[in-house]
Amino acid sequence: MQLVLASTSPFRRELLSRLQVPFDTFSPNVDETRLKDESAVALVRRLAEAKAEAAITRFPDALVIGSDQVAVLGNKILGKPHTHDVAVKQLKAASGKRVVFQTGLCLLNTATGHTQVEVIAFSVDFRKLSDTQIENYLRAEQPYNCAGSFKSEALGVALFESMEGEDPTALIGLPLIRLTRMLENEGLDILDHALRDQIP
Repeated sequence: MQLVLASTSPFRRELLSRLQVPFDTFSPNVDETRLKDESAVALVRRLAEAKAEAAITRFPDALVIGSDQVAVLGNKILGKPHTHDVAVKQLKAASGKRVVFQTGLCLLNTATGHTQVEVIAFSVDFRKLSDTQIENYLRAEQPYNCAGSFKSEALGVALFESMEGEDPTALIGLPLIRLTRMLENEGLDILDHALRDQIP
């Protein structure tokens, strides 16, 4: 079956390409506004499913991947900062504290309607950061389109004291360990596919 990533995120595209399976991308038109009193887990679960479902009419015989992520500091959801000033505030608030990233993952078989949805958590403990360190990091990396104001796959790792979670790719936005299991449930064995591609 055709594999479709319902996201235009370059980070998710890079992650999915690691599985060495051909895939198409699709830009879902989904309102990501948080509902009143909606928890972070409920939000990312709903949006991951909505993004996958947005591809049904265009891809009627495909496995569609939807994903959404938020960063949570205490009881506050941290979105994408978009500006330098907001990013400074986010990193100052996170300094010396734990931020939990909740990533919703959905795999939808548009031919059968079968849906698998899970939420994967990954935690990051931030170092105590000085104002100068925060400024230097933001000017070097400019992570203004990243939840929590950092890129863990690049220089952002220098901001951390420690990390905790089952799947490090969840932190970047697409939990590949869980996704691999979901794909196997739909009959797509990643390792079997990779092996067949190597046979002349």
